[in-house]
Amino acid sequence: MDFDFTEEQQNLRDLAREILEQEVTQKRLAAIEAGDDGLRRELWQKLAAANLLGLAVPEQYGGMGYGITELFVFLVELGRAVAPVPALPTLVLAGLPIHRFGTDAQRERWLTRIASGAAILSGAYVDANSADVTAPATSARRDGSGHRLSGAKRFVPAADVAERIVVPAATEAGVALFLVDPRADGAAATRQEATNGEAIFDLELANVFVPDEDLLGGDPAGGKAKLAWTHDCALTAVAAQQLGVSERAVEITTAYVSQREQFGAPIGSFPAVQHRCADMFIDLNALRWTMWHATSRLARDVEASREAMVAKIWTGEAGSRIANASQHLHGGAGVDRDYLLHRYFLWSKSNELTFGAAMPQLARLGRDMARTGPQELA
Repeated sequence: MDFDFTEEQQNLRDLAREILEQEVTQKRLAAIEAGDDGLRRELWQKLAAANLLGLAVPEQYGGMGYGITELFVFLVELGRAVAPVPALPTLVLAGLPIHRFGTDAQRERWLTRIASGAAILSGAYVDANSADVTAPATSARRDGSGHRLSGAKRFVPAADVAERIVVPAATEAGVALFLVDPRADGAAATRQEATNGEAIFDLELANVFVPDEDLLGGDPAGGKAKLAWTHDCALTAVAAQQLGVSERAVEITTAYVSQREQFGAPIGSFPAVQHRCADMFIDLNALRWTMWHATSRLARDVEASREAMVAKIWTGEAGSRIANASQHLHGGAGVDRDYLLHRYFLWSKSNELTFGAAMPQLARLGRDMARTGPQELA
């Protein structure tokens, strides 16, 4: 299977990398981590000015008209830079389902503002009371010209700045997706902190009114399939982000061991170090292959549930091993907060846990295989 980029995709990758290398410096990352949200907003607007936020937005809404593959190329570059911007929640958790399932009015309202950088959105796909992503415990009951939602969601990114959060809920007609205003009466977001320092939120909904205009697609029919597809995209997007994180961690580490001398020679010349680097290389390519395999199926609109789970398993397993090996081979320098590597370790742990670590994904994959049997590789 050929995963080589087209010339256009290479150009998009190079554009994103150039901007991120210029803008996401050690000094700026430290300032953002210290609470300078102005720099975070400035970076978001520069990405919007290059139309990178509109990669998967149709041209009629101000985007570039590309698809999932190009969007995930961008996410890889964001991972390489450990760029602290709400791209995954806005562009994937909300942007993709709005593009695919939204009404014309919803697309016009939100995709235009996503592409311009004017809107930050998010998605709440981890239900506090249900382990089955396609069967949320959060409920929605009909009330006049809308629905009232009650329930609890966990680990919601960017809830403090999002204008709308895509919330799956069970209705009398089945599962539906709602665009919930996190500042509406009855909604409460409690801030926590992910391993990489980014804010995540518990979202409590108590009879929150959502008008019909914010029912995604305008109809609850087929909501379970919509939610399953969105979740597959989310798992693969996290894998794309982790691929960038791991790629850069390997580059930093191999450069370090080729220069760091001990006993009169670079430590990279020692067999034990070479073996560890070889293991990192194998893990990195396994993560790369499984992520792009899942992406290629999503881009071709082919069932990709198992492939997304496999990519997420490698996100946890390979990402963790690469992060640990990078730290180990750096010795004390790896935990120096004035050195860049520690951020890659923390982001790896955060990506590992986002939407479930490797073992829960493996159990889910096993249940699916036991229920439906083997599938042809394509």
